[in-house]
Amino acid sequence: MDYRRTRHVVYLCNYHFVWIPKRRKPVLVGVIKRRLEQLIREIAKEYGWEILALEIKPDHVHLFISVQPYWSLHIVLRRIKGRTSRVLRSEFPELLKLPSL
Repeated sequence: MDYRRTRHVVYLCNYHFVWIPKRRKPVLVGVIKRRLEQLIREIAKEYGWEILALEIKPDHVHLFISVQPYWSLHIVLRRIKGRTSRVLRSEFPELLKLPSL
């Protein structure tokens, strides 16, 4: 992998995140899966993060992402999971049945 550079920093901060819907319900299929992928890519582009790999299975998500060193891990994941959950629940009412996404 290539190091990334800014004016003051040379870095290589790659993270592998895996998360699941509550009780591992297989809800990430079809239109929901495509919309989730689109949302994750939009968020990454907005913050200047680079998605190295993204795989969405019916019951879990694998995300391999490269971020700038000033982003904390919990902030990156909170931005992605928070917005995607809120948007998906507003667009797909069947997801409202789950206690959390």
